[in-house]
Amino acid sequence: MWAEIAVTSAKLVVVAGSVLTCVAVMEWVERRGAAFIQDRLGPNRVGPLGLFQPIVDAVKLLFKEDITPTSVNKGLYYLAPALSIFVALVTFIVIPFGAGTDIKVFGVPLGGFIVAPDLGVGILYLLALSSLGVYGIVIAGWASNNKYSLLGGLRSSAQLISYELAMTLAVLGVLLATGSLRLDDVVAHQATHLWNFIPQFIGFVVFTTAVFAETNRLPFDLAEAETELVAGYHVEYSSMKFAAFLMSEYINMTTASALIVTLFFGGWTFPGMHLLSGWWLLLASIAAFVVKLAFFLWLFVWVRWSLPRFRYDQLMRLGWKGLLPLATLNLVWVGVGLAMRWL
Repeated sequence: MWAEIAVTSAKLVVVAGSVLTCVAVMEWVERRGAAFIQDRLGPNRVGPLGLFQPIVDAVKLLFKEDITPTSVNKGLYYLAPALSIFVALVTFIVIPFGAGTDIKVFGVPLGGFIVAPDLGVGILYLLALSSLGVYGIVIAGWASNNKYSLLGGLRSSAQLISYELAMTLAVLGVLLATGSLRLDDVVAHQATHLWNFIPQFIGFVVFTTAVFAETNRLPFDLAEAETELVAGYHVEYSSMKFAAFLMSEYINMTTASALIVTLFFGGWTFPGMHLLSGWWLLLASIAAFVVKLAFFLWLFVWVRWSLPRFRYDQLMRLGWKGLLPLATLNLVWVGVGLAMRWL
């Protein structure tokens, strides 16, 4: 029993440390990437190439004055950032990001590099938990007692509800082809077949577009919309409460990118992996997953600084009249392909 607890705890520490480290790295990549795309320098004073800038920003936010407006609903006002960061942190535990099913640690099978290997409904758990993230935004918008915050919260709730339908239908196509709700089975299926983005390219496009909307990233950042709503739902937040919203956004980006890799790009699999075994396979599979993850995280940054924000009517039209029919078409294609044994 103690060995199982130790192995699971070690996995959890690795995942939590990796995700939080990714937040700091992406904060630097975001600023340097924006500077690169806009042909300017970006942060370059703190450490080589400004690498220590995330540490300086964290210290600044930690010691910044924490102001609570007098007119807010204090209980919900404090709950909102805590809820956002909690939901962001607990979603990554069902994503497999390394091989290692034949490795034992203290006599306990590693079960692949996934914190919850025995969760038979991994994708349902992830979708259910991630859908709760909107509550943190809506509660923050309402509890702040500010019209800009309220508008940002309402926009976010409408946006996430609209795009969750298309995103779920795109995921359903992958699950239908795999025949399982376990994400490690999705990876194993792609190891013996084509990666899902090839036969289900429409589903991949729909899912990727939907996760941009689900994470409130440009061109879908109407919940913040600095030019219209000052800062949207977190306009009344400062110091570490603001940092919690910032961290939750980057953690959600990491989880969304990891999910794209797992569902459509083979997860931790790579060509020639059958030539490796044991710890070498584990290390190589983790490296392959990290490389794929890094590409999609950069895609988030690239799109943010390349596309303008949608108008609200354009956002709703794309979700209901564009992505939803395409996701339904992809589901029909998968069903027909399975019936005709194409997939």
